[in-house]
Amino acid sequence: MIKKILGGLAVLLVLAVAVLGILLFRPALDKQDLAKYAGPQSQFLELPDGAVAHYRDQGNKNGKILVLVHGSNASLHTWEPWVEELGDTFRLITVDMPGHGLTGAIPSDDYSRASMAHFLDAVMRELGLTGFALGGNSMGGGIAAHYTIAYPEKVSHLILVSSGGFPASPDREVPLAFRMASTPIVKDLMPYMGSRAMVEDGLKNVIVDDTLVTEEMIDRYSDLNRYKGNREAMVQRFSLYGMKDDVLPARLGEIDVPTLILWGEKDFLIPVENAYKFDEAISNSTLVIYENAGHIAMEEVPEQSAADVRAFLEKQ
Repeated sequence: MIKKILGGLAVLLVLAVAVLGILLFRPALDKQDLAKYAGPQSQFLELPDGAVAHYRDQGNKNGKILVLVHGSNASLHTWEPWVEELGDTFRLITVDMPGHGLTGAIPSDDYSRASMAHFLDAVMRELGLTGFALGGNSMGGGIAAHYTIAYPEKVSHLILVSSGGFPASPDREVPLAFRMASTPIVKDLMPYMGSRAMVEDGLKNVIVDDTLVTEEMIDRYSDLNRYKGNREAMVQRFSLYGMKDDVLPARLGEIDVPTLILWGEKDFLIPVENAYKFDEAISNSTLVIYENAGHIAMEEVPEQSAADVRAFLEKQ
């Protein structure tokens, strides 16, 4: 009897998930559908392994180079406020990372932090760049830190904005999307799901001032996440959440370049306590906390955060 009940519940669960998948179904988009997100500054670079990187090279071509890496489910567009604020002085290189933006899926199908850092280095080598400042937000911060440890001779300064890298505290609830990515059946449906309303809700959870979450921003995040291969890559990334063999925290002490740590005090995705962990782990670091910002300070307080970056890079 109990087996029959459990079996019936399992069937109902599968049906419920299937119905949910149908209701939230969003077809993939191709590059032609997303042409408006390329823009006149966009360039596409084919790498030796067959991956095609979408990047932008903007600002003062004779200025100090600042390479910027976006966070999970974002794109290079997240850095445009800094490009506007800093482009008079600095040369800014922004890149859509694998499984994101208009770079999309990559042949290796590997979306680990180490693979992302390797991809970034391939782009830098193709562009002939070295001795640059490197910044990253959230997932991109973890990639930037990993890159700095792996290629210390190539990085002059490091900038971490609400950076990933430390495991979540045991008492913090694992985000729903990460739990879904590890759940049988559900994870197989995730690449076809993701309503615009879900994207809007996600953005309002990481940005303190809801008025900054514009219709244009919601469309951009929603549309680019639907680029062919991006949602499959997202499921792979999310399934790696909280891996116990992550060696990055133990190696942060190897970073000796000047490091600027920027964090929103009201960051509910990666709490501000992690800012202090980075500051303690990296000896040559400067910490700035923004009272009225959340997870993406470069979009929430662009003038203030860019001014701090300018002062940091010009001082060092």
